[in-house]
Amino acid sequence: MQKQIKKEEKNKTKNPKNPNQSSTISSPATSIPDGWLEIGTIVAAQGLHGEMRVYPDTDFPERFEVPGARWLLRPGSTQPEKIELLAGKYLEGKNLYVIKLEGVQNRNQAEEMRGCKLLVSEDDRPQLGEDEYHILDLVGLQVFMSGEFIGTVINLIPAGNDLLEVELHNQEKDNKKTVLIPFVKEIVPVVDIQNKRAEITPPEGLLELNN
Repeated sequence: MQKQIKKEEKNKTKNPKNPNQSSTISSPATSIPDGWLEIGTIVAAQGLHGEMRVYPDTDFPERFEVPGARWLLRPGSTQPEKIELLAGKYLEGKNLYVIKLEGVQNRNQAEEMRGCKLLVSEDDRPQLGEDEYHILDLVGLQVFMSGEFIGTVINLIPAGNDLLEVELHNQEKDNKKTVLIPFVKEIVPVVDIQNKRAEITPPEGLLELNN
């Protein structure tokens, strides 16, 4: 059974057309302040009445579909400002949302919002189901196998099965090695967020295969 990772990121700028490249939308690059999570980037105006397209950086559609308070971080700014989300909907097949924000009434005003980040407070986390985890909670977990500490989770890699990237313990400082561990219940049966600990039972050869 696959565990599910729920994503909301901070301190990351991505190109909406190519998530593997740095964003060129805002200059200078917009760094997310401590205490906040990035949920999306406004990338274009939509129509003539102030609606705008947002590239999402979250796995929670309610961030754009449920009206309420959000926070806006303008390019080059360090202080988010409160703004009201009035409505939003998902654009099928485009991995974009169309939203309407309070006070943005025409296309010119919407175009001025291009490159702005939408944020929520780190404390404002949706409830998760069983075997669902926030990325921020997984990075930094200490990983144990048969009671022995083997390394620390440093990254999550999306794939058919999400992969934990684990930096191995007792490696030379300038020659750090990592292994990729499928984040499935059979291989990672124990995830203890409170104690920042995970236990793995990898099949024989998995760790050697990664090296």
